[in-house]
Amino acid sequence: MGEKIKQLQGHLYPSFDLGHASGVLSWDQEVYMPPGGAQARAEQLATLAAMGHEILVSDETGALLEAAEAEVEAEGLDYDSDDASLVRVTRRQYDRMTKIPTEIVAEMSRATSQAFVAWRQAREENDFSLFQPHLQKIVDLNVKIADILGYEEHPYDALLDFFEPGIKTAQITQLFEELKAGQVPLLQEIVERGKPVDDDFFSREYPVERQWDLTLVMLRDIGYDFSHGRQDKAPHPFTIHFSCNDVRVTTRLFSDRPQSAIFSSTHEGGHALYEQGIPEKFERTFLAGGATLGLHESQSRMWENLVGRSRPFWRHYLPIMRAFFPEQLADVSFEEFYRGINKVQPDLIRVEADEVTYNMHIFVRFELEQALIKGELPIADVPDAWNAKYEEYLGITPPNDAEGCLQDIHWSHGTIGYFPTYTLGNLISAQLYARAKQELPGLEEGFTRGEFAPLLQWLRDHVHAHGSKFTAPELLERELGEEIRAQPYLEYMRAKYTDIYDL
Repeated sequence: MGEKIKQLQGHLYPSFDLGHASGVLSWDQEVYMPPGGAQARAEQLATLAAMGHEILVSDETGALLEAAEAEVEAEGLDYDSDDASLVRVTRRQYDRMTKIPTEIVAEMSRATSQAFVAWRQAREENDFSLFQPHLQKIVDLNVKIADILGYEEHPYDALLDFFEPGIKTAQITQLFEELKAGQVPLLQEIVERGKPVDDDFFSREYPVERQWDLTLVMLRDIGYDFSHGRQDKAPHPFTIHFSCNDVRVTTRLFSDRPQSAIFSSTHEGGHALYEQGIPEKFERTFLAGGATLGLHESQSRMWENLVGRSRPFWRHYLPIMRAFFPEQLADVSFEEFYRGINKVQPDLIRVEADEVTYNMHIFVRFELEQALIKGELPIADVPDAWNAKYEEYLGITPPNDAEGCLQDIHWSHGTIGYFPTYTLGNLISAQLYARAKQELPGLEEGFTRGEFAPLLQWLRDHVHAHGSKFTAPELLERELGEEIRAQPYLEYMRAKYTDIYDL
């Protein structure tokens, strides 16, 4: 590493340390903090956010960055090299964040900390009005940030760029239209002529303590390292990391819905495997962590669905699950169980949705977020607009706000522009998984024996090892020679559910 690049890296260390300290406080807020600590925690987080931002956008950072760029050019470093990538990605972050005043960064941190507590209360009391002023503040701040950053076509582009650099609203809209053209007819076929699926056995009483123990077994088996992580309980499952050596997950448990804990843990486990697989040499730089949220979601959705809802996976795990729940599963055959965990049924809750309807939940949020940012949807009208979209896409209407517009944590975190990355993750997961199966003969046969290391190593080599060096389009072109496409995912869905529903 060149001397100027080392100086830049060392100068930014405190900014990353402050960010990770904020992360610890945020994790505590969502897992352990008493409600009465909300106001003080908001101020603490705002202070840390402002301090980290000041370091990043300082004149010294700008001067060191220019010197590092000159060093990259003088040494003729390849675009793909670690040093050139570090400087390039730092430049992207610096240029974006220098446009945003420190007071807005602090204001957003304060607003989201308060909004999370309000969201949790509003959800518990089923009262959107408790969250409404906080959502108004967050939308207003996001509009302000979009205007500051600038955009060519849509203000949503500026926000989307935080989560998925290199991809625009128009591209996502086109991909979503392709998905609708394939998924809506598939759903109609399943509803109209699919062989009925009985999953009543999931409504039996499954002690949550045993569910917890089962999820720990699954996380260990797929490769999650508990010496560098832990699982806790939270109202909305999430993954957070403070370094590649401290990556934590959460899940949630319902006694009459064991599949919720199973798929929450495997989903968050997929995120965590990505973070635990980032090379330690990238720590305390912008190359640490997953490259984009679409790539991150490709990892979580792959382990949750392409692996976790597959026949080979459950050939291995159903006997183990029977040992945890012998009475509940005594009369359930393998085929009944497999069809049950893949039952297609329009549901109100995104995180409980089946593969066929999941993307429709994202279509709703994508369209509403664009309307919010363009000022076309008043905050007070969000519950009604949400319900209307659910009726349009899924034919169901939420009976209350808790099962409607208050179900997700994302807006309380200030993250407008995140939701489309879930569907991008679905598409990318199918592309990566198809290539992994080509290159790893017998991959799924290994799942029947609980052998997941080959897939994890393939992902380590082709995705995790790059950290944040590349955008999603760059990584897919480099590793697969492809762009993000809907067709592989649609083919996977059509084949799987034609089989399950005997279409």
